[in-house]
Amino acid sequence: MKPVIAITMGDPVGVGPEIILKALADKRVSRMASPIVLGDEGLLKHISKRLGLKPPKSGVVKNLSQLDIKKLRPGHPAVASGRAMIGYIEEGVRMAVSGEADAVVTAPISKDAAKKAGFKFPGHTEFIAHLTNTKKFAMMLGGNELKVILVTIHVPLRDVPRLVTKDAVFQTLKVTDDSFRRYFGFKRPRIAVAGLNPHAGEGGMFGEEEKDIIIPAIKKARKAGINAIGPLPPDTVFYRAVKRHEFDCVVCMYHDQGLGPLKLLSFDNGVNATLGLPIIRTSVDHGTAYDIAWKGKASPESLVAAIEMAAAMAGKRGKEFISRRKAQLQAKPPWTK
Repeated sequence: MKPVIAITMGDPVGVGPEIILKALADKRVSRMASPIVLGDEGLLKHISKRLGLKPPKSGVVKNLSQLDIKKLRPGHPAVASGRAMIGYIEEGVRMAVSGEADAVVTAPISKDAAKKAGFKFPGHTEFIAHLTNTKKFAMMLGGNELKVILVTIHVPLRDVPRLVTKDAVFQTLKVTDDSFRRYFGFKRPRIAVAGLNPHAGEGGMFGEEEKDIIIPAIKKARKAGINAIGPLPPDTVFYRAVKRHEFDCVVCMYHDQGLGPLKLLSFDNGVNATLGLPIIRTSVDHGTAYDIAWKGKASPESLVAAIEMAAAMAGKRGKEFISRRKAQLQAKPPWTK
């Protein structure tokens, strides 16, 4: 049987509704998954009519909001749209934890609108980790040629050196190794570790973080059986991973260190996945794109790729691990008030 994939609609006034409609009409999606859209059925029908797209089939949409379409302005988030997008995420997590869905795929949200609606998290990743009571998790961005995992995520660059600790690096390596074995079929993934400083510190000449923090974390990881290599100069590690195929993924110290190379290679079909969760969650690797919202210009490629990755992960997941963690969460659902 094809895995059931819950797809959250994201920001109603962004490109989420449009790319979902396009993805639902894509034969690649119907071949690999049974999708359930968590969103606003009235809005999806309105946008399908407006853009000349196929409306969602009966039973595909789980209607979770009744937004007043006359009050919605494409590209202009509001409190109502913020509340709706938060609700879609909560229901997606609930379905995955309960076993109603095999995975959750999320369309982009507006952090500004979500904040106005009471959202207190930097983004999807941190919110879903909170809902599932997950302390050790990591953000992975992946395309066909490169997969990067981040030690720090949505933080100011000035805070990165303080947050790159031995434990943070080690836990990221541990989550990465475990997830690549469980979900991607690697027996012993080759994990490259990028340095924080130019030339990976050049023996302390350009910074102390490599020898004081990153190297000890790698040594600890290798003692635990993790095939971590580095720290490697950030300006050459991606070439070695992509062109020479020396590594299966690259662990990066901060957001733009990893996402710059990833988006250069996979701007249209990159996928965001949260590793370390008791559920499978992937997402598009782009934002709400307000400038083209509801205009028929948005590409569904990243969403299709995210559904494809979620379906593949569902097929390879460690069932015993997933069942145990779901049972723990069901005993005390973290999303209930």
